Amino acid sequence: MPLDQFFSLGWLIALFIVLIWFWNSIYILKEWERGAVLRLGRMLPEAKGAGLRLVMWPIETLYRLPLRVVTLDVPPQDVITRDNVSAKVNAVCYFKVVDANRALREVENYLYATSQLAQTTLRSVCGQFELDEILSDREKVNAKLQIILDQDTDPWGIKVTKVEVKQVDIPETMQRAIARQAEAERERRAKVIHADGEFEASQKLADAARVLETQPAAIQLRYLQTLTEIGAEKNTTVVFPLPIDMLNAWMKGPPAPRS
Repeated sequence: MPLDQFFSLGWLIALFIVLIWFWNSIYILKEWERGAVLRLGRMLPEAKGAGLRLVMWPIETLYRLPLRVVTLDVPPQDVITRDNVSAKVNAVCYFKVVDANRALREVENYLYATSQLAQTTLRSVCGQFELDEILSDREKVNAKLQIILDQDTDPWGIKVTKVEVKQVDIPETMQRAIARQAEAERERRAKVIHADGEFEASQKLADAARVLETQPAAIQLRYLQTLTEIGAEKNTTVVFPLPIDMLNAWMKGPPAPRS
């Protein structure tokens, strides 16, 4: 083989090797991604940001980690509340990676680890509340879940932004018991409101009686007004007005004979 052909073939091989190295060394990171770099097995202190990045392959290896918020659906968990009621509770958890190096170094699979931690935390936290609190005061339950998960995932470089309890399934017998309780509560409120109305009406009638007692003519005027209201309608009612004074005299009876 001629010498010039040998050198040209060597340049082509070298160029081919350089192209392969360049292809494996260049990375384009998106805006929502960070690149954790390992150099001979040791992690670089700073993760690479978005844009065109060059690593020294095969000495360095880059791992992409997304920084966007991840929506994690926590499957239904069998829980027993503090008042010994069995229920199925599911939730949704929102979290994101805030430190790419720790998310890669501290945990093997941060998605799976966060999912398992959310399930166990949901069971333990719901067991600390009564059923009425879980149903009516979910903000308190959600806040406690978020605080516990955020503390436990912080060493992994994970930030839990929000946790929401979605649905609480309780046995049918308990649903009927809650319905009866709610119905009894509504009946109690109705009776109390009715009693309050009767009490206020009796007070008003007592006040009116005291006013009429001080003004005897007022009862006559009220009597005539009632007759006017009765006669305003077209009916067959026959009213015989009878003075109240005559009734009073009749009720008192005849005067006692003088001795």
